[in-house]
Amino acid sequence: MEKTAAYTERKRWVFLGLPFTFTKYTVREDGITINSGLLKSFENDCYMYKVQDVEHTATLFEKMFGLGTVICYTGDTTHPQLVLEHIKNSKEIKNYILETSEKARIKRRTLNTLDIGTGVMDDMEE
Repeated sequence: MEKTAAYTERKRWVFLGLPFTFTKYTVREDGITINSGLLKSFENDCYMYKVQDVEHTATLFEKMFGLGTVICYTGDTTHPQLVLEHIKNSKEIKNYILETSEKARIKRRTLNTLDIGTGVMDDMEE
C-alpha cells in the first residue's frame, strides 16, 4: 500500500518556471523520492529520519519565477546531498522536511548528538 504524498513537485526550467523536465520529487511523511529520466529511469529514495539538515537557496531568477532549491544533507550512502532543484513552494517544502525529519528521528529514537567540546572533561583530566 502506497502512502499519500505530502508534496509532489517537478523540477522546472528557471526561465518562466516551466515544468519541461523529467524529474519528479515526492516528499512524504516517511521519505523523499526522486524520479528522473526519460529513456532510462532512475528512482532514489531516502528515509525521512536520515535527513540531518535542510538548506534553502534561491537565485535572482528563481525568485523572479517563484522557484527555489532545497538541499537535504542526509546520512544516506547513495546520496549524502539530495537536491530538489527549481521547485515551487520551496520554503514550505523545506520547513516540512525539517519538521518531519525531526519527528521521524524522535519516533525511531535515532537522535544525533554533537560534541561541541564544552571543556568539562578536559578540566577534569587536569
